[in-house]
Amino acid sequence: MDFAPNDDHEALREAIRAVCRDFDKSYYVQRAEAGEPTTEAWKALGDHGFIGINMPEEYGGGGAGLTELAIVCEESAAAGVPQLLLLVSSAISGEVIANFGTQEQKEKWLPGMADGSKKVVFAITEPDAGTNSHRIATTAREVEGGWTLSGTKHFISGVDEADAVLVVARTDTDDATGSGELSLFIVETDAPGLVRHRLPVSVALPEKQFTLFFDEVSVGQGSLVGEIGKGLKQVFHGLNPERITGAAICVGVGRLALERASDYARERRVWDVPIGAHQGVSHALAQAKIEVELASLMTSKAAWLHDHDLPAGEASNMAKYAAAEAGLAATDAAIQIHGGNGLATEYGLLPYWALARLLRIAPINRDMILNHVAQHSLGLPRSY
Repeated sequence: MDFAPNDDHEALREAIRAVCRDFDKSYYVQRAEAGEPTTEAWKALGDHGFIGINMPEEYGGGGAGLTELAIVCEESAAAGVPQLLLLVSSAISGEVIANFGTQEQKEKWLPGMADGSKKVVFAITEPDAGTNSHRIATTAREVEGGWTLSGTKHFISGVDEADAVLVVARTDTDDATGSGELSLFIVETDAPGLVRHRLPVSVALPEKQFTLFFDEVSVGQGSLVGEIGKGLKQVFHGLNPERITGAAICVGVGRLALERASDYARERRVWDVPIGAHQGVSHALAQAKIEVELASLMTSKAAWLHDHDLPAGEASNMAKYAAAEAGLAATDAAIQIHGGNGLATEYGLLPYWALARLLRIAPINRDMILNHVAQHSLGLPRSY
């Protein structure tokens, strides 16, 4: 990796900040508290080519890599308009369809995903499987002319905004292990038999969560993405980008929280000096700054490895862990330093804390990351 300033990346960062300046401090907070999508911000980023910056140029994308998509995620978050669906539509679904989709699938979906006019979200989580993808019970049964999907998916983000869902389903079972042989399918959100129910959550976020019920949903042969039974291997080409872009959002949220907290600590006077002069305040912010910068480095490394077709699983998991911890710590410190104002809508910190807290759990929780590092990096026995 080269740590010298990259003029192209600096120009990209400034361009994203310029787009996001059109949205004031209250924009995201109001949308989050109302549970309404940040459609205008998504469209603005799409109109400038940032939503599909990592997608192939021949389909209207920017032809860049995950490094550039991570910059979009980080800078939009740092500007106060984080876009959670970049993790699923641009990172997971975009990467999977671009790498494993048929020519017809690419032509149908990638141009709209690239300009932001279409979204394809991702459905893998199930109520009884959680992070154990081998226990996925949603099935895809081959029938004449296509496939029939049946089952339930849980905590699926942004279905109400999406045109299609990239679904992970069991197409067979390994007789030796009992694990599912998984495949990927593109299912349009208006498909007959696909029913969505809003899954209420108490945190304030623009993006809604859903439970999806697949009741004998019929799809054509052209809905299968990649090879039958190779879905889990294929989807990891999207899950590493999801972890990296999730980490980038956390870095951006951490930067935003630190900027607002530092501004407040320089201006707020309780006795005779700004509260930022007290080490109880300044050290908390300094520690958070260090942790955010360290997380940013690991996020950059993971994106670089992915873009150079090198093993990126370990770095992606470490980046996601470090960034979620750092982003949450930074927002928590910012709220604490604001005192009662930290909970006031006027200061707008709580929705960013909620986003960072969500990303500490999803798309992969911190404990499963620790399991991954213990087993694959340290060679320790598997605990589950």
